[in-house]
Amino acid sequence: VLRNAIHVEEAEIEKCVRDVMKEKKIEQEDTGFKTNLHISLLQISGYKKLYLNVENLRKVPYDSDNEEHEEQLIELWNLLMPHENLKARITKQWCDIGFQGDDPKTDFRGMGLLGLVNLVYFSKHYSDEARQILSHSNHPKLGYSYAIVGINLTEMAYSLLKNGALKSHLYNVVSGLPQMEHFHQFYCYLVYEFDKFWFEEEPESIMHFNQYREKFHEKIKGLLMDCDVILTLQN
Repeated sequence: VLRNAIHVEEAEIEKCVRDVMKEKKIEQEDTGFKTNLHISLLQISGYKKLYLNVENLRKVPYDSDNEEHEEQLIELWNLLMPHENLKARITKQWCDIGFQGDDPKTDFRGMGLLGLVNLVYFSKHYSDEARQILSHSNHPKLGYSYAIVGINLTEMAYSLLKNGALKSHLYNVVSGLPQMEHFHQFYCYLVYEFDKFWFEEEPESIMHFNQYREKFHEKIKGLLMDCDVILTLQN
């Protein structure tokens, strides 16, 4: 019964809790045990559901013919560059916020729409921090491509979720079903902390990006091994 319990869907959790208590001869009136088991099973099933939702968004390719996709991309520009108008949809101006060329759609290939949604979320909910980090990324010696690094950090957040490394963090953040919002919040933490890490490390050039990215990745994985960990900007 217990082995099956960790695979139940949200709708079946109530019945599953009753079955476990019956099997283990625990009084149904023991509300403390019942509540804790219910929350634990919600968190376990919710983690799997969150991964599927994140994966589904990652699988959606950026489509320049999709009005919603285009609106989100323009919103990203407006959030980061409120005092400068975009002169055209295809323009070298995109490089000013860290895309590689004159059309950002090609930069979303690896992470699909998830990469864009994360960039927009951080820029919308932490506008001051996002513009500050964009400003840092234009540093003459230690600069990096803001949007490209942001998409790269989406891949980091995604892989940590996929391999189960985010379990303790998410279980500590929410006593119930983790939502997409919680994944976005973790991404925001990564962006903010990576910028600090990059400037503390002072790499010789952007050519060493992968080496320092891996060092940062290891640092985050180490923090996530703490069973009491919470990694958000809301602390």
